Amino acid sequence: MERVNGISDHPLWKLHIAQLKEAEKDRIFCKHGIEHLLDVARIAYIENLEENCGISKEMIYAAAFLHDIGRFLQYSEGISHEEAGAELAEKILKDCGFNQEEKREIVSAITAHRSVETRREQNLAGLIYRADKQSRMCKFCPAFSECNWSAEKKNNKLKI
Repeated sequence: MERVNGISDHPLWKLHIAQLKEAEKDRIFCKHGIEHLLDVARIAYIENLEENCGISKEMIYAAAFLHDIGRFLQYSEGISHEEAGAELAEKILKDCGFNQEEKREIVSAITAHRSVETRREQNLAGLIYRADKQSRMCKFCPAFSECNWSAEKKNNKLKI
């Protein structure tokens, strides 16, 4: 997990996480800070083990730590956080010692983490997609009644 620690120590990652925290400080639902990133990583890793997907813990945590890294740029510049995150991840992953194949797989997972087509795939992108959805326990959220998600989209059942 040395390279994942490198991600969390990377100046670019720290900057964007700090900016995101500030941008979401008054938000009462679906924040995207370290708690969310860790939830996604843990859920994806559990499913990986249960389903025998064979993806390394380091790859899962790296993708989870980076999947929402572009959110601040979405808020500030109006670009999709998947695109912004993929671009930022390329720079961070290179500095943290990930090889080309690993970078490609992680960036692909970041790009696809909101794509419905990914939801059933037994790869890193599918794990991150499902973990991202399962990490939100809507029925316990203090903003449940104010949320703009439809009833069908809200996660109201424990799955992991």
